[in-house]
Amino acid sequence: MATKYLLVSGGVISGIGKGVIASSLGVLLKSIGLKVTSIKIDPYMNIDAGLMNPLEHGECFVLDDGGEVDLDLGNYERYLNITLTREHNITTGKIYQHVIERERKGRYLGKTVQIVPHLTDAVQDWIQKVAAIPVDSTGEKPDICIIELGGTVGDIESAPFIEALRCLRRRAGQNNFLHCHVSLIPVINDEQKTKPTQAAIKDVRHAGLSPDIIACRCSLPLLKSTTDKLAMYCQVEPEQVIAVHDVPSTYHVPLLLERQGLIPILREVLRLDALPILPPLVRSGAEIWETWKTLTDTQDRARETVKICLVGKYVSLHDSYLSVRKSLEHASMRCGRKLEIIWLDSTDLEVATETTSPVTYHQAWHQLCTASGILVPGGFGHRGIEGMIRAAKWAREKKVPYLGICLGMQIAVIEFCRTICGIEDAQSEEMDDSAKNKVIIHMPEVSKETMGAVMRLGLRNTVFQKNSGFSKLRDLYEPETTQANGVLPESNTSTTATADGEVATKSSPSHPPVISERHRHKYEVNPEFVPTMATHGLEFIGKDESGERMEILELRDHPWYVGVQYHPEYLSRVLRPSIPYLGFFAAAAGCLEEVMAKGAKTVKGATKGLVNGV
Repeated sequence: MATKYLLVSGGVISGIGKGVIASSLGVLLKSIGLKVTSIKIDPYMNIDAGLMNPLEHGECFVLDDGGEVDLDLGNYERYLNITLTREHNITTGKIYQHVIERERKGRYLGKTVQIVPHLTDAVQDWIQKVAAIPVDSTGEKPDICIIELGGTVGDIESAPFIEALRCLRRRAGQNNFLHCHVSLIPVINDEQKTKPTQAAIKDVRHAGLSPDIIACRCSLPLLKSTTDKLAMYCQVEPEQVIAVHDVPSTYHVPLLLERQGLIPILREVLRLDALPILPPLVRSGAEIWETWKTLTDTQDRARETVKICLVGKYVSLHDSYLSVRKSLEHASMRCGRKLEIIWLDSTDLEVATETTSPVTYHQAWHQLCTASGILVPGGFGHRGIEGMIRAAKWAREKKVPYLGICLGMQIAVIEFCRTICGIEDAQSEEMDDSAKNKVIIHMPEVSKETMGAVMRLGLRNTVFQKNSGFSKLRDLYEPETTQANGVLPESNTSTTATADGEVATKSSPSHPPVISERHRHKYEVNPEFVPTMATHGLEFIGKDESGERMEILELRDHPWYVGVQYHPEYLSRVLRPSIPYLGFFAAAAGCLEEVMAKGAKTVKGATKGLVNGV
């Protein structure tokens, strides 16, 4: 059976929400039992997102295979519970590199290599090859591939991809390609304006594509007169004009699309009823949909608000920490609480700010001191480091729940060494390579000369140590020792089936569990200082398989003070929150004991979860 394709493109403005709409379409397709995969096309020249400024482009998302990709692939994985590869992100730089390498090897037999047909053919071949890669637990070829074209139609850099997608529509064949174009309906003087969308559709058709669905982003539901006008001037039926108006959260978008009859349109255009869908997948899809609806309803009914202070370097653009924010949202929904994130620039907590801007300084400290939990995420560079250290110290001394991610764990180490171990000049080599006491050092196997794709990347194992019996984090991980959240059971563990049909493993006391999470770092804790920290009460309860690289720290006699070298946010799912984030949020919300008692499955007032929605 030929793979079917669903293209999502955008017009009028960038950042219009194509990624959320593409992911939501995937949820609808999964709800009827289909196997779905996703590809993101980014027209920029970069090979990948690894070296892009998070304040300009948003976060860099990391995959199991170590691929540093666009943040939209994180949306796909979170919504659809799939595991993508670096090949699922196509960039102009990557495809040009591919074609040039083929030319250098003589694969074009001396022909003049051109954008058309050689580059456009390469794009089509790439899409068809990657679309066939199994991405879910079935291990089977996906039924349908959702392709998101980044940027806006009409941009110069996207022209070769639009031509390739025009050709792909023909190559895929009748009833195997559907195009959804996302446009903007601005409101001026209380009137919904359709001209921008009419112009956008004209540009799309001029490029050779003909949208089957027009998804209209708007602040309020479309008026019937607006829908009829768009249908008339864009040459589609009124039911093919879909309103994607503002909703309480992005998790409501699949419900919004379903209510407007999008599933019947997808079935008709793509002839989905002709696909052989196994009954277990149909039942699973129906369960996913019911759970999704319950989840959003629970979120709407939550009354208690929990304030989490995110102390970071890139807080001026919230998408710089998109996966962190989503992980907190997943945890809050599981706990049946509302989430309020306080975005705090770490430089505002520093002593220098007290002199230069005392109002900002005192406002920042007021926000920090009134938060229920403090989170320090990853990052690079020396700016704002001292503010992060002061935040970690406050959390440790005042017994405020703390979660340090990657750099945030290293910050906790520096603060503890300075304050408790008496190493007043403790520092990271990243901040000062001439420091005497480098408690954080550059990893020896990582190049200091080359920057792209040289960090410790991708899925890596972490072994809980024998001294981890007291750990709240381990207690949360252990009942959930499944492949959800990247956890890998050991061969010496016993397997049992839970009431939800999940497969769980219990490790024996002599063999602590092994977990697997995604990493992205080039600095690590200096093992020479580990004994000193242990003597003063800071224990590393998780290490890599060699036992030399520190992965997890946790303080005893603290509500929740945890640092992890990995990035658990990359494996958090809508229906399966990341364990470190869930424990942290539950501690901040005052329901950690209840969460631990229920094995991190659900708490009072929250929806019953499935394994990553399956």
